[in-house]
Amino acid sequence: MTALATGCGGHAADHTSAKTASSASSSAHGMDGMSGMAMGDPSATPAYKISGASVVKGTFEMLDTRPPGMDDVKGTAWLAQGSKGTTVTVSLTGLKPGHVYMAHLHAQHCSADNGGEHFQFEKGGPAMPPNEIHLMFTADKSGTGMTTVNNSRKTGKGAVAIVIHPNEAQDNRIACADFDF
Repeated sequence: MTALATGCGGHAADHTSAKTASSASSSAHGMDGMSGMAMGDPSATPAYKISGASVVKGTFEMLDTRPPGMDDVKGTAWLAQGSKGTTVTVSLTGLKPGHVYMAHLHAQHCSADNGGEHFQFEKGGPAMPPNEIHLMFTADKSGTGMTTVNNSRKTGKGAVAIVIHPNEAQDNRIACADFDF
């Protein structure tokens, strides 16, 4: 299971379960003991609607590491920084209905090793929230997925991209979006 868990350029502990994911799903993916971490809320206020925040936007571009059948994924990501910290929202179409997806902020642009390593508030610190920003969501029956996550700290210009991949094959990065600072 470690090979799957380390695929997005981090450590086995990088990948935790979402508040909305079922415990069965968490157990199936080796994420026991990490439930309850804030990793997305589809009903939260999206980043692009955060009042008084500085918002940057990025459009997802397909990566060569995407798994077969993921050629039609399209979407947008927003990163807002304001008085309450950082809010990140992803919205995608073309996903496999009912599948769980994970996204992480990255410290390098998409052109540099598909986003490189995860962005961390404290470099070398814990490879999980709240030191990293992770989003997890399940695509609906039409293959659409959208979620928002909040972190009380601001990323500044250190988080320059976001990468999405299937939860069950985390070394298969599907798409990456650079933020326009």
